[in-house]
Amino acid sequence: MTFRAQILGAAAGGGLPQWNCGCENCNLARSGAIPAQTQSSVAFSANGKDWAILNASPDIREQMARTPALHPTGRRELPLRSVLLTNGDIDHVAGLLTLREQQKFELFATGEIHQVITDNPIFAALNPAFVTRSQISLDQEFELAKGLTAKLFAVPGKVPLYLEGDSVQTDLEGEQTVGVHLSAGGRNVFYIPGCSTMHADLRARIDGADMVLFDGTLWRDDEMVIAGLSQKTGQRMGHMSMSGPDGSLEAFADMDVKQKVFVHMNNTNPVLRPTSEEKKQVEAAGWTVACDGLELVI
Repeated sequence: MTFRAQILGAAAGGGLPQWNCGCENCNLARSGAIPAQTQSSVAFSANGKDWAILNASPDIREQMARTPALHPTGRRELPLRSVLLTNGDIDHVAGLLTLREQQKFELFATGEIHQVITDNPIFAALNPAFVTRSQISLDQEFELAKGLTAKLFAVPGKVPLYLEGDSVQTDLEGEQTVGVHLSAGGRNVFYIPGCSTMHADLRARIDGADMVLFDGTLWRDDEMVIAGLSQKTGQRMGHMSMSGPDGSLEAFADMDVKQKVFVHMNNTNPVLRPTSEEKKQVEAAGWTVACDGLELVI
């Protein structure tokens, strides 16, 4: 049994280039000087035939079209067995509207994330005769695709932007932001595209993993402020930065994780430039910076 992960989209919401952004990275991507990246999504399979997609990116049609493993095998036959959502962010749920075309699959999420979908009438386009909505409790093991089991767990985060009120807590732990523990053939993989803090219980959970795909949104916490693009820090957006004393490089430095992969990079992140000093630093620390189309075999 071969455990495969296919990076469908490596960028955070907006992608690279983001349509309205004139930052250095976006301009380089428009000119072809660095690779463009679509929005965050990854597919997993335990046998190469039955696949689960984690987070339905707004770019899902393009992503599936360029991924032969996900192409139709018949007129209405597809290797896609399920879709799992780790939160209700627009860049993780909007792609469900593309997947409305009378195709059978199971939609997995926590009760709170399902409620976000249910509360928006546009998602009624997902015909229940084809799309089964399965509510998963935290720490409940379930089959995501043939031979591939999963378990959801709370990670510190916040509610989606469109549900924010006057006061925003960015280290909520509950059903609104989850990580995924995937298991197949004795291999253990963790997918955590959004995380605001590395708590001791999270560290204990992922220590010893075969692979962790982790939140790589920003290089530094004030990155977007310095770039003149936003007044929000990474922490305010519910994301750890890569660098700094509270960053993920430091948090993982003494952990036993065989493969470490950054996903969900914001368009401003310098690690998206292949020759940047920041990317060299990340790689020197044993990390891989994901890119669209990257296949990982565990």
